Amino acid sequence: MVQIKTPEQIARMRAAGLVVAAVHAATREAAVPGATTKDLDEVARKVLAEHGAKSNFLGYGGFPATICTSVNEVVVHGIPSEEVVLRDGDMISVDAGAIIDGWHGDAAYTAFVGSGHSPELIELSRVTEESMWAGIAAMKQGNRLVDISRAIETYIRRQPKPGGGRYGIVEDYGGHGIGSEMHMDPHLLNYVERKRGKGPKLVPGICLAIEPMVSLGTPKTEVLSDDWTVITTDGTWSSHWEHSVALTPEGPLVLTAPDGGKAKLAEYGITAAPDPLA
Repeated sequence: MVQIKTPEQIARMRAAGLVVAAVHAATREAAVPGATTKDLDEVARKVLAEHGAKSNFLGYGGFPATICTSVNEVVVHGIPSEEVVLRDGDMISVDAGAIIDGWHGDAAYTAFVGSGHSPELIELSRVTEESMWAGIAAMKQGNRLVDISRAIETYIRRQPKPGGGRYGIVEDYGGHGIGSEMHMDPHLLNYVERKRGKGPKLVPGICLAIEPMVSLGTPKTEVLSDDWTVITTDGTWSSHWEHSVALTPEGPLVLTAPDGGKAKLAEYGITAAPDPLA
């Protein structure tokens, strides 16, 4: 069953989403050469505490940390560690969440550590982020879930990959419903798989975490022996971007974006829904 939220519940999710945005800002600043991914986890823990929020990652299925820190070939679910020291030239995806009054926010970003990154890596992150926004722009009343998947896949496939070949759209992981739990129905693929059908209609009150994961090579992944860390099977680097989004009668509201998605949605000719906390 897909959980439909009331305006009051969406407002609570917006509060959680703004905490996630604060975690993102603080961890971005801390992601410098010489820092460990454990340092970033500690930064996130402090931000959550300052806002009276809880991490929805810590303890989830036994996950041992506050955030996920995925470096280079790690796609998702990297465990923060004192042994993982960020180096100049690294690429890191930070996935963070928060719970406020029982309601969840969840979002991820990719950042570059230091300088000197190749145009190929910069383009990988750009394509992944922009495909997320294409998916968010497709979150319209009357559309179906598959329209979001199609928008993400179409954007990625239309982008020329530096050096040739195709980007790998990760197959084993995707977006999801979010609300009173972090992971809820429906599961959202980042590509169209016809045998899955069109999925549910998008109606006001539906909330989704839209999160493409894209690699420079294969779409295939494997899980390491810690039972969490997911890497590409060919060792190519990847990017991960995510926002939690609510569909309202006035349009989409990007719950985890500081401006509610106003600026980016305007590029698609879409007016973001009013911020209930403004």
